Amino acid sequence: MMIGNEQREQQFIQDCNNLLKLIDCDFVGMAIQNQKGPDIKWHYAAGNENEKYKRITVRYGKGIAGKVLLTGSSMSIQHFPEQVQGRATDYPIMLAEKLIHSYAAPIWCKGTAKGVLLVGRRHGLPFGDAEQQIVQQVAANMEGLLNRVFICYCESN
Repeated sequence: MMIGNEQREQQFIQDCNNLLKLIDCDFVGMAIQNQKGPDIKWHYAAGNENEKYKRITVRYGKGIAGKVLLTGSSMSIQHFPEQVQGRATDYPIMLAEKLIHSYAAPIWCKGTAKGVLLVGRRHGLPFGDAEQQIVQQVAANMEGLLNRVFICYCESN
């Protein structure tokens, strides 16, 4: 059974809100690679301070979302911007949401990383191993939804 766009959006937003509470973070965002071309756009967020995330698009391999999709591996940023590789401006979601720590996990679709689930903190400590495992589990759960509702999306890429 296909889930409609509105139901899909509500499920992703609910998953982001649940994760926000579950691991005591300040921000949860979900980025998805565009259907056409390599760009990645942030579509859903919880705990956001503004709506800037909706206007952020990064290239494949750039920023935290682009690097997670490129490598298919999770990525952690701690003590941003002091301890980041490259320029701070290469990480627009971190700047827009004033995050100092983040952890991002890939969301798979038909065997290819097509989405990114990111959690972030504006203060406090970096994400520990147990919290990272929770993020990976939620990303795996989103994978199932992504595979069900984006069948055409995944096959067109």
